[in-house]
Amino acid sequence: MLTCLRGGHVIDPVNGIDHVGDIWFEDGKIIEQPQGRKADELLDVSGHVVMAGAIDIHSHIAGGGVNTARLLLPESHRAHTPRPKATPLSNAGWTTFETGRLYAQMGYTTVIEPAILPHHALHAHLELADIPVIDKGFLTVLGNDDFLLGAIRNRESESTLADYIGATLASTRAIGIKCANPGGVCACKQNLRSFSLDDEVPEYGVSARDIFTRLQRAIGVTGIPHPLHLHMSNLGLAGNIATALGTIEAAQGVPLHLAHAQFYAYGKEGKNGFSSAAAQFAAKINQNKNVTVDVGQVMFADTVTISTDVMKQLNSLPNGRPKKGVIFDGDSNGLGVVPYSYRISDFYNAVQWAAGLELFLLVTDPMQVFFTTDHPNGAPFTAYPEVFALLMSADRRAQWMSRLPAEVLEMTSLPSIKREYTLQEIAMMTRAAPRKLYGFKDRGELGAGSVADIAVYRPQKDNAAMFRNAAYLFKDGQLVVREGEVLHYRRGKTLFVRPDYDPDMNKRLDAYYDDLYGLPRSMFCVADDALPDRKFFREV
Repeated sequence: MLTCLRGGHVIDPVNGIDHVGDIWFEDGKIIEQPQGRKADELLDVSGHVVMAGAIDIHSHIAGGGVNTARLLLPESHRAHTPRPKATPLSNAGWTTFETGRLYAQMGYTTVIEPAILPHHALHAHLELADIPVIDKGFLTVLGNDDFLLGAIRNRESESTLADYIGATLASTRAIGIKCANPGGVCACKQNLRSFSLDDEVPEYGVSARDIFTRLQRAIGVTGIPHPLHLHMSNLGLAGNIATALGTIEAAQGVPLHLAHAQFYAYGKEGKNGFSSAAAQFAAKINQNKNVTVDVGQVMFADTVTISTDVMKQLNSLPNGRPKKGVIFDGDSNGLGVVPYSYRISDFYNAVQWAAGLELFLLVTDPMQVFFTTDHPNGAPFTAYPEVFALLMSADRRAQWMSRLPAEVLEMTSLPSIKREYTLQEIAMMTRAAPRKLYGFKDRGELGAGSVADIAVYRPQKDNAAMFRNAAYLFKDGQLVVREGEVLHYRRGKTLFVRPDYDPDMNKRLDAYYDDLYGLPRSMFCVADDALPDRKFFREV
């Protein structure tokens, strides 16, 4: 069916469009305006803002950590209903169904889960398949695994590491590689409780710097679009700005993505020994165009932290709100789940909130900074509309700052920042930049040939209200949301990459698994016949 959205304010940074115009699409694809044909369906969107469907590059929506959080926090389930004797994990807490619905109503059409352990890949794919409407994918985690650390210790070549990455991506059907606290998780299992950039992993003699720089270069050899997605050492610690700056220096101009950067934007100034160092961090990012960051904005709410950084989560257990948590070991990283409540009256939480906004506002290029709350670690993704509103209004930020503890404003540059994001910059940060980061050729823009993932918003005085409920959302050309209500639940696709690699690596890994586990490696691979429906998988 030929459809035309007529008269909307079209904002498409990829194609340099920021004016009133029409969007035409047919058979799930955006097309040029056809000559001599009338639209089968004409929708007047004059007075509305039209963008490509939004892309979330880092949101924990599947995997063992998410399911453990559902089990750990029955009190957060809808209406606080008692847990039935038999509760499917996908129906506990925020269901997979609700994840798709809530993202769609905000105008999102693609979401990437950032941390799935390779041996958990099949289950993660089954969970993602159960999330309706949106397309999705995941990053798989390396950087604390015996095979990689042994190869780095033995000074094996970049091509060998690239073949290992290629084999891992092939066996997991992931879209890229994440590294969480490189070496630190392995060191934690040997009773270390802190691990910095140049500390060495016992028995391996390799440092965090060695691990992530070798991974970084090897990923470049594979040719996959997304650079190393790095969760740095020392997350959440006062003074960790030194780690962040040192990490950028160590990258030496090679592409690198830093995850949830707000959690590394801390100094040691003031009587509490905790301050925002976001201005210093942002200046370093601005000087290094090879570096991109997602922010991981904190918002004041009850939430739960989920991470494969077992060292950080183990150290966080005493500060859980409420005081409970789960840490479980596993090959390489393991997982940790600790509930938390960010409070506006808490000095440390308020500094975190301010530091995140500083990063958003002080990084000058919206193509280098990505919109995330590290869902759910900084805040649930449903807080996105309020964060958009804060970025677009200095007055709104001032209202929030008036509620912070007085000493917080002395530890941040936020009160002096008057910048306000434009709709064009919002579109760059949530559409154009993710398209470039993940190498998407078919989304994040409204040019001919792209999938017809189109979000339409009704401008309002309250920008949060505008972004909370899309007026319309089209997914692959189908109308799925009207006035914030999902009308049609459809199956989204799972996105993955498949780089070339030397097949001899498979033989080496088969022997490694047989020797280490006494099990065939094929038990841990995502086989074609294990997937629910292969037509819903799309290679990037």
